[in-house]
Amino acid sequence: MSSDKPPITKDNLLTYIKELAKDFRKLNGTATTAEIILIGGAAVLASYGFREMTYDIDAVIVASSAMKQAINRVGDKYDLPNGWLNADFKQTASYSSKLSEVSRYYKTFSNILTVRVVAAEYLLAMKLMSGRLYKYDMSDIIGILWEHQKSGEPITRDMIDGAVTKLYGENAVISENPLALLNAVMRTDDYESLYGQVRKSESESKEFLLKFDEQYPDALKSDNINDILSRRKQKDGERNDFLATLDGLKKAADDEW
Repeated sequence: MSSDKPPITKDNLLTYIKELAKDFRKLNGTATTAEIILIGGAAVLASYGFREMTYDIDAVIVASSAMKQAINRVGDKYDLPNGWLNADFKQTASYSSKLSEVSRYYKTFSNILTVRVVAAEYLLAMKLMSGRLYKYDMSDIIGILWEHQKSGEPITRDMIDGAVTKLYGENAVISENPLALLNAVMRTDDYESLYGQVRKSESESKEFLLKFDEQYPDALKSDNINDILSRRKQKDGERNDFLATLDGLKKAADDEW
């Protein structure tokens, strides 16, 4: 776990993709095209204004083998870390083979690389399925719902439920923290306050995990991070404001998934 990666912003995201398309065209020729479907933080950056940065680009990549070389060349040119554009998320719970069906056209670069982004309710479904407290899954859920509310095109609970079912099936299980958060957001009128509270909690959790990783190298695993965060709260004798809020919401909730 590292914090020394250069951030990817909305502006340089487009720069990197433009350069990627140019390099891919040089390496691949024009006989076959390529497609990238942005998910996660990159999809949020491309579609919304509330998030400032991400640290890598998660995507579904459909291209010839020349794409890997093009990715490496762009990474070298801009001093980006290995895997700055990757499909590693396919190994996580948020992946679905149906993502290509629920994406929408974004832009075409150099007449060879088509970029698509996952549609809003399906991006929410992915964030709910991932539900990490130390990244920005939770605040992204609030931000997406907030921006659609402001635009006059609100996303309803039925739309989200349908998206979860479409991507993950009738028996999909969303963990309790993201589910409680969703219930809270669907009830609130104060998106700004909730967003700030959750974003602060995520940043604090990330900072703690970075320090933990320095002290105990290789101890952090994807399946023990939430337990480590919970133990940290117990050891400190306090509950994080966000987790305390969720505890209250769980008790008061009258909605079921």
